[in-house]
This record gives sequence, structure tokens and C-alpha cells, in this order.
Amino acid sequence: MTKVKIYVTLRESVLDPQGSAVQGSLAKMGYNEVSDVRIGKYLEVQIADTDRDIDALVNEMCEKLLTNTVIEDYRYEIEEAN
Repeated sequence: MTKVKIYVTLRESVLDPQGSAVQGSLAKMGYNEVSDVRIGKYLEVQIADTDRDIDALVNEMCEKLLTNTVIEDYRYEIEEAN
């Protein structure tokens, strides 16, 4: 069994209205040190033992379903089971 942690974020060139709203709220609460907030997604995927290449499998899932590659970037970490 392999655990994959996937982090999805908007590309730097894409406006993040949700992040801007959170940043504004933080400023109103007195957290003026916060100059920018970007909101993303975090996914954990458990993959059963397979002969397929894990990197290729994860990239395929991200490209086809888990991300919108036009506006989002992703990165992932693979944790082998103990």
C-alpha cells in the first residue's frame, strides 16, 4: 500500500478571490502582517500494490481528473507503507 499526498494550488498568474477574501478578513482581525493568502486543495490517495509506475499513475490521475491543468498546478509526495 502506498500513500500519496497531493497538493493543488492555483497558478501564480491566476487571481485567487477566496484567498483575497481570507487575507482581508485576517487584516480586519488585526493580522496586518499577512500580505497574501492563496487557497488550495489537499488530497490523500491510498494506492494498492501495483506493477504500474506510481509517478506515472499519480500524474495521470492529476492530469485527467484531480486538477484543472489550465489554472492549477500540483505536486505530490509518495509515502511507502512500513
